[in-house]
Amino acid sequence: MLNFCKNLLLLFTLAVLVSCKNDSDDYTAYFGGIVSNPSTRYIILSRDNKVIDTIPLDEHNHFFKKFDSLTPGLYSFKHDPDYQYIYFDKNDSLIISIDALNFDESIVFNGRGKKKNNFMMELYLMNEKDRKRFPDIYKNNIAQFTSICDSAYKAKEVFYKKQKKQSKWSNDFDFYAKARLDLNYYTKNERYAYIHNIQTGEDIRPQLPENYYDFRKKVNLNDPKLIYFSPFARYITSMLNNMASERHDTALALESKSLEENIDKLQIADSIFTNKQVKNEVLDNIAFAYILEDENIANNEKFFDEYTKLSGSKDNDIKKMGRAIKILKPGNPIPAITLVDKKDRSFNINTDITRQTVIFFWTACAQLQLNMMHEKVKKLKKEYPDINFIAVNVDEEAEWKKMMSEYRFRAAKPLHAENFNELKFKWVLTKINRTIILNPDGTIKNAFTNLMDPKFTEYLK
Repeated sequence: MLNFCKNLLLLFTLAVLVSCKNDSDDYTAYFGGIVSNPSTRYIILSRDNKVIDTIPLDEHNHFFKKFDSLTPGLYSFKHDPDYQYIYFDKNDSLIISIDALNFDESIVFNGRGKKKNNFMMELYLMNEKDRKRFPDIYKNNIAQFTSICDSAYKAKEVFYKKQKKQSKWSNDFDFYAKARLDLNYYTKNERYAYIHNIQTGEDIRPQLPENYYDFRKKVNLNDPKLIYFSPFARYITSMLNNMASERHDTALALESKSLEENIDKLQIADSIFTNKQVKNEVLDNIAFAYILEDENIANNEKFFDEYTKLSGSKDNDIKKMGRAIKILKPGNPIPAITLVDKKDRSFNINTDITRQTVIFFWTACAQLQLNMMHEKVKKLKKEYPDINFIAVNVDEEAEWKKMMSEYRFRAAKPLHAENFNELKFKWVLTKINRTIILNPDGTIKNAFTNLMDPKFTEYLK
């Protein structure tokens, strides 16, 4: 690894020297590094949620890519399941060291452009440290909370100003650095009232100063540059949660409250976001988060009717899933998808079901969860011997084959989904702990359950 890093740094040094020529049209950039304990064999570089390149790891877990032209700006790099941001100025040459077992904490940048990127990682880790200690702080009264929150912000602001002065980074990078600093602070303030209420049962809102939410005026909610920046998404989520919670009777049943609050979030977003691109992204995020949290089909239909009305006529993934949810009603046949067993024989979900069947999903990336589900299925199989259990793997074929050679399924029939998009858009698979129950004739009994739910057996009766 040491020799590789030396050679790569030498290459980057040469690249920097070459890029020093006065060529305003030269946007050459370099990106490389090493991944210890990799979980996949590649690094994905993206910008604005669009993949720029998939860079393979070699046999020594190194990667390297020369870009003949790379537009300066904020990018992200992903090594499944984790990702982080990276900022390229013109002609930057960045080498990165990553340990996939300790992803965020291990990241170190070297090369031209390292200072600003290492600063962004340090600020991120400071914010994460805050996030871990702040849950208990929301229980405090407003004076105590404000004092702690302001103190944490000022310490990071001093760090930010010092690094900015030393590094003399570009205005565009400063836009993101300052946004990460401020939005983290604003997010805490947005969360205070409703988290305080959840933790203590006290409605603290009447005690808030009249100017408490003045910080909202400082956030440009309609700047497209912020759409795919996670601190902005986190702030918007907190703001909408806070604003929607103010509109509801706390005595509402949980399912009804979730529905009403999420419809309110859509309506609030529609009223405060004027940039169409930003608005549609926020509406999509609200809808996707609702899909992840809500398992009531009737509520989903009401929610998606409102989402469709506000988001316009253009079709997208969310609307496709919304239509699929309406199909996944009890009594309907489950949509066919391509499934194969470990011997590559096809399995027809519509004709090969003869008994009540429980379908759950798994991935090699979540081995502990797989073991827990397998133990649960073994117990259920003893209690319900007439029920079939099917374990559908969602990994790539190579990983599926590898797991089949190493893992034995005794209580469930293992199958492989050959096309993940079929699962996503036909069965609305958005979380791995989803479980589907089919009647003996193959029709749907319940398409939205969770095998690990303590009340799961009630759905089998």
